[in-house]
Amino acid sequence: MLDAEGNSPGATEPRRPPVSREERMHTDRRNLPRLLSEAERWFDEALRAALEAAGAAPVSPTQIQLFAVLDEAGTTVSGLARRMGVTRQTAHQAVHGLVTAGLLAQVPDPASARQRLIRRTEEGRRAHRRAERILEGLEEELAARIGRAAADALRAALEAPWGPPPSARAPAVREDERTHAEGTAETEVEET
Repeated sequence: MLDAEGNSPGATEPRRPPVSREERMHTDRRNLPRLLSEAERWFDEALRAALEAAGAAPVSPTQIQLFAVLDEAGTTVSGLARRMGVTRQTAHQAVHGLVTAGLLAQVPDPASARQRLIRRTEEGRRAHRRAERILEGLEEELAARIGRAAADALRAALEAPWGPPPSARAPAVREDERTHAEGTAETEVEET
């Protein structure tokens, strides 16, 4: 049985009113890396769909990423892997698929007899230009959806220099976390 305010007799805390959708969305706020990943996926899926609708052979997200980081002079598979943040094996598989599709070619590296450079073929250059036009259209579509000012602000924030990743610094440990960790360590020592 509930009292006049909707609380159970003997309850230690008053019953909370239901949380609105807006409040829930605010408390379930997604972190920035997740939002960036979702944005990348939005562009990737739209680009792949547009390319396939135009009659291009299906490509994977990794192959799209590889195409985006490949420069005109050519790059080694190891260099592509570093730029993409993937293993050399993953980059090699993506290169192999694009070579088979006739979009990339492997050529000798003039700087090293042991290395081969990956370059776009003529068909690959045409596909790259087509993809760039599609991406420009997608950026315009995004601006129409979220507003030109928001799209421009997003671009400005992403183009701003962020500096190197702060991976060399560990996050500061709060005093209450340190005390808890030390207490846990002492307890473990006493039990052994």
